[in-house]
Amino acid sequence: MATNITWHNSHVTRSDRERHLNQCGVTLWFTGLSGSGKSTIATALERELLLNHGKTSYVLDGDNIRHGLNKDLGFGPTDREENIRRIGEVCNLFTDAGIIVLAAFVSPYKEDRNKVRSLLESGDRKDFIEIHVQASVSTCEERDPKGLYKRARSGEIPNFTGISAPFEEPENPEVCLKSGEKSVEDCVTQLIECLKDRGYLSAE
Repeated sequence: MATNITWHNSHVTRSDRERHLNQCGVTLWFTGLSGSGKSTIATALERELLLNHGKTSYVLDGDNIRHGLNKDLGFGPTDREENIRRIGEVCNLFTDAGIIVLAAFVSPYKEDRNKVRSLLESGDRKDFIEIHVQASVSTCEERDPKGLYKRARSGEIPNFTGISAPFEEPENPEVCLKSGEKSVEDCVTQLIECLKDRGYLSAE
């Protein structure tokens, strides 16, 4: 860990940013199997928030992050843990900026997700909404938009969640999206209502 460092405070507060944006920063954490619809729902929600509600959000996608920030990490347990740790810190910064963060990551381990929750739930603020994008392995394998399940079944991809590596389902997620049964549009509507009910779509 680095030493001899000091946090430098800004002259602009989080409340200032949120009042300017007329929204409250929050991280929506989409967890689920590959092919469950995490990124599809997150990007649809991002569009809905901007075009129909005038709100600023940003999607952090698991594959996209591994093209840059986390391109040095693999898919073993230790690298998966570090992957989520880094993303949690990015989410914390975006949330402090007043942005609605839409983080779409398989994030198969409860402990790793709970560490991100702890980071974003310090003090009185509860800025972490865990969303279980729920679809069975068979449904995800039938969709298989990237051909990953077929490659995992053949042994070409090791440590593949749901096939050769575990997925620990959330015990008490704030939101459960039954993406194996519901349309993307219905899932987006459910999330918009959640954000409204929790007061994140205004700064009041």
